Amino acid sequence: MNDFKTNYVVTRSSRASTVAMVSGIAVLAVLIAAPWWAGRADLRLMAELFLYLSLASLWNLMAGYAGLVSVGQQAYVGFGGYLLFALTMFAGIHPVAALGIVAVLGAIVSIPVAALVFRLRGAYFAIGTWVVAEVFRLSFAQVSVLGGGSGTSLPTKVVKSMASGRQAREWLSYWLALALVIIVIACVFLFLRSRKGLALSAIRDNELAAGSLGINIWWTKFTVYVVTASLTTVVGALIFLQKLRISPDAAFSVNDWTAFVIFIVVIGGIGSLEGPIIGTLVFFALRETLADLGTAYLIALGLVAIVVMLKAPQGLWGIIRSRWDIQFFPLGYRVKGSSLNPSTTGRSKMGRSTLGSTDMGSTEMGASEMGRLEDSSNKKPTENSD
Repeated sequence: MNDFKTNYVVTRSSRASTVAMVSGIAVLAVLIAAPWWAGRADLRLMAELFLYLSLASLWNLMAGYAGLVSVGQQAYVGFGGYLLFALTMFAGIHPVAALGIVAVLGAIVSIPVAALVFRLRGAYFAIGTWVVAEVFRLSFAQVSVLGGGSGTSLPTKVVKSMASGRQAREWLSYWLALALVIIVIACVFLFLRSRKGLALSAIRDNELAAGSLGINIWWTKFTVYVVTASLTTVVGALIFLQKLRISPDAAFSVNDWTAFVIFIVVIGGIGSLEGPIIGTLVFFALRETLADLGTAYLIALGLVAIVVMLKAPQGLWGIIRSRWDIQFFPLGYRVKGSSLNPSTTGRSKMGRSTLGSTDMGSTEMGASEMGRLEDSSNKKPTENSD
């Protein structure tokens, strides 16, 4: 009687993720060359799409993975925009160089804010973040050197310092938005694949169990909040660098920078990297199609969100993933197994073994399953005597 032993191969990549990587590189090359084949209106639209995708990916990291449902991210969008205007107008810093300073200052400001709002839980946390955003709005409305409640525009000298001509400035703004969305998605992806990301997934699944395993829940969520706030301030700076004008109502708009972002994440699929991408494409398709309907456009968005939440709670990407079992961004582990017949090993002169072609399939595994698999593989097999 032949004994069969199962060999496991653990990997994170899959055929779908490999195809997605190759396709993504091709699409990225096309997007980089967009200024040479797209018009001005198309470049502005794509730049806006990239910025909304950045906001959606960052909010999804907070709400979908860390469980921090914030409705006050417009605080950092407006703060980033005002900070960029102040640095360029009064400190004489080049707008591109000011983006790095904006990221650092955004992270610094988010530390005391996090210490305050982290005292709240659930719906109170969401309301608390909105209140903080209103405090930001009212505070900047009192700053007279930045236009007060009516806002201000970037001086012509600052605008011309970006590039020599209007076309060059629009190209630069587009490339900055494209670079930012790549950085945001890459940071979120690498963060979720790290040990911090593994701890974050454990917190999302069961916060009590994660704490019992020694995971510092508060520090993990704090790190996510600060990183998200830092990158959100950069997004806000780029948004108003393109608009060339800022005002408190526009900078701290809950509809533009939070409500629409939540809509994007919900219909795309919260808790996945692919969801915000699909949600952003759907949102812009609906906006460009229904924007002429006025208030009916907002009603249509609400109906779409309600239908998706009722029929597909995991979003549009959840439907695709459950039906075809694909993942473009490999975060978890996939285990494949094959059967090996030891009785046939060593029969060939070259010492080759016969590997059965039976495919055990592939399965997504978490950290605990990986540990059990490694423990079982280290145990010596027991010999059975007939």
